[in-house]
Amino acid sequence: MGERSPMDRKPHVAVVDDDQRLRTLIEEELIDEGVHPVSCRNGQELLDLLDREQIDLILMDIMMPGMDGLTCLSQLRERGNSIPVLMVTALNDEVKRKEAEDHGATDYILKPDLFERLPALLQQHLQ
Repeated sequence: MGERSPMDRKPHVAVVDDDQRLRTLIEEELIDEGVHPVSCRNGQELLDLLDREQIDLILMDIMMPGMDGLTCLSQLRERGNSIPVLMVTALNDEVKRKEAEDHGATDYILKPDLFERLPALLQQHLQ
């Protein structure tokens, strides 16, 4: 029994949100889309995870205790990490949107729109 080749590897998508219930819903949707979800409760957990696991896409909340999403995003980009990061937030705030873009976010998605947009987002960012 040989190992699976890298071509057989499902994309790994990190879901970074302090809301366990929402994280679980997003993870279930990712599994339905054929993606392997990886759960993180905050930005620091994500940074620690990236030292030991290959992640292909990050869905990250902005407002979290400890290290928030924008701080985490900033640290990712300072480290030269170019993984696409989709900021997923309840904040329909143009200032936060601009701040996320300035920190290197790939996209800014409102939580109510996430589930409707998720299949297209995965297709777009996991090519």
